Parts: sequence; C-alpha cells; structure tokens
Amino acid sequence: QVVLLESGGRLVQAGGSLRLSCAASGLADRTYTMSWFRQALGKEREFVAGITWIGRSTRYEDSVKGRFTISRDNAIENTVYLQMNSLKPEDTAVYYCAADRFIGGVQDAALEYEFWGQGTQVTVSS
Repeated sequence: QVVLLESGGRLVQAGGSLRLSCAASGLADRTYTMSWFRQALGKEREFVAGITWIGRSTRYEDSVKGRFTISRDNAIENTVYLQMNSLKPEDTAVYYCAADRFIGGVQDAALEYEFWGQGTQVTVSS
C-alpha cells in the first residue's frame, strides 16, 4: 500500500517561510518523480514544483520561481521537501504531494500522477 504523508502546513504571515515535507512509503523503488500541487478554494488543482528521482531535474510553476525550492533526501527513501519563502496570500491553498514514474522530466499535469497524499493546509495572511 502506497502512502504519501504531507506535513508542515500552517498559518503564516505574508513574507514568511514554511517548509513542507512529504514522506512516501510503499513505493516500489526510488525512481519516482515527486511533485507538489496545490488547490485553492474554488480553483482547480495546479502544479507547483516537481523533482525527478535522482534530483537532477526540477520544474517550477512560474509564480513560485525564485521563491520556492523543491528538494529530496535520497538518504531517507522517497522524502521530498518544499521550501517556501516570501509567501504571499495567493499561495494559500491545500498543498498535495504526488508521485509517479515517468520517462523524461517532471510532468505538470495532475492526471499523470497515480499516487497522492491527503494534503496539508497552507494559509498566508496579509
């Protein structure tokens, strides 16, 4: 059974920082691309950032470039982080971790991912 467990979401003031974590268990091996998506109230789920299994390829949504950094710790199997700096009220959303295996780089379409976590709420106050 595959389980992705996100943590780290909370209320933070605009301009602040948060680090989200996602720990995956039950994946067949370490060759999964792991990504973060977010869904704000009343909006569709959108891609935020992703990283390939050996961490050599990353991809970011334009609005978070320069503010968010995705990384993974290969010493801790299938654990991925999202460091979020200079947070804005528009970053408020439920953040989801997703995993799947792809040929090539990070995919940004939610439909491409098989495994999902339950999400963690990030709220940025102005």
